Amino acid sequence: MKRYRELFQIPNVWVLIIASFPARIAYGMIGLSIFFKTEQATNSVAVAGLAIGLNSIAGSLTAGIRGSVMDRYGQKWPLGILVPSYAAMLIALSFAQSKTTILLLSLLLGLCAPPINLSVRPLWKIVVPENFLRTAYALDTAVMSATHVIGPIIATTLALSSLREYTLRIAALLMLIGGGSLWLSKVSRNWIPEKKNGKTDSIYRNLAMQILMIEGCFIGFGWGVFDVAVPAFATLEGVAHRTAWILAAMGIFNIVGGLLAGLVSKKTSPLKAMRTTYAVWLVVTMPLAFTQPDWTLIVCGGLLGLVGGALQVFYWEVLERVRPQGSAMASLGWLWTVEGSFMALGAASGGFISEKLSPEIALGTTTLCVAFGAVVLIAGRKRLINADHIPSDEEDLKAMEDNSDRNK
Repeated sequence: MKRYRELFQIPNVWVLIIASFPARIAYGMIGLSIFFKTEQATNSVAVAGLAIGLNSIAGSLTAGIRGSVMDRYGQKWPLGILVPSYAAMLIALSFAQSKTTILLLSLLLGLCAPPINLSVRPLWKIVVPENFLRTAYALDTAVMSATHVIGPIIATTLALSSLREYTLRIAALLMLIGGGSLWLSKVSRNWIPEKKNGKTDSIYRNLAMQILMIEGCFIGFGWGVFDVAVPAFATLEGVAHRTAWILAAMGIFNIVGGLLAGLVSKKTSPLKAMRTTYAVWLVVTMPLAFTQPDWTLIVCGGLLGLVGGALQVFYWEVLERVRPQGSAMASLGWLWTVEGSFMALGAASGGFISEKLSPEIALGTTTLCVAFGAVVLIAGRKRLINADHIPSDEEDLKAMEDNSDRNK
């Protein structure tokens, strides 16, 4: 853990973690808040899945646009507009009762989603030196995972209690606090977008980005189905409260996995680490279709979280190595546009599959999608070759000096 102690001694590390934390808790609450709000108002799991799907697809289709805007103009005014707009939409949704109104507001909510995670990720590159990036990404992944534990617990507890009408309103308050804090932070307001290289390919023409986008299509759909299949499975079995247990197990072990990835030797290239972890991830998804909303799905969810937390760290490193110059936010934004769009389709399909066929089939779909994602990465490994580079000691030293100059 010496590595993490050294990381926290770097200026502005605590600022990024604390400022964004409440907003990330809000995002951890959104999916289940919308699900339970819609299911309770319409008495339909399928409609609840559709509401999540509309929210996801609206957010994902505009993620690349928001990222591109920030890569050009910075983070200051986009966050200043989107954070309060999103909070207002959450409050409006909390008062909605009709099916049409809920679905419409879920869609509009996605359009106003502030890119909190997109905003934080490129800031690490200017806050910490190159040789600390893996550890910083690991810490960031662990924090996001923690909010994915806290958020669902808060959302489920409130939604299944007499205070259920406050679920979305509390999420709105947390977004205002966290999003506003990040917006006010000097690190975010002073962030200067990268200059684009005139010879650099666009994101969609970049061969490495094409591979990541194709992989994202499968992963997005598979995990979109999963996100709805878990609460749907628990609800259909009459144990809706176990949804929080399952997702909490995933989140807790996701934290552990992310932190462990941060301790992996920098002598292991990002691409090699990602491919190895991806193979293990596929293996642990295989029992999904044979689980029940009890200890079996809790254990499986924990394993998925453990491996998935580590995988996220290496994925960010690979992306940072292969993305076009000048696309610090847009690269991840457009990847999310692709992955999130398919996740929305998966969420909408997940409710239908769970209700009309079976939750087991829905969970099995996730495993199948992860398998296809692995095949895509194997087939396109040569396009990701830039992520197989291990920085030399001289490169690390130069990065540390550059970082010191930026923080003066």
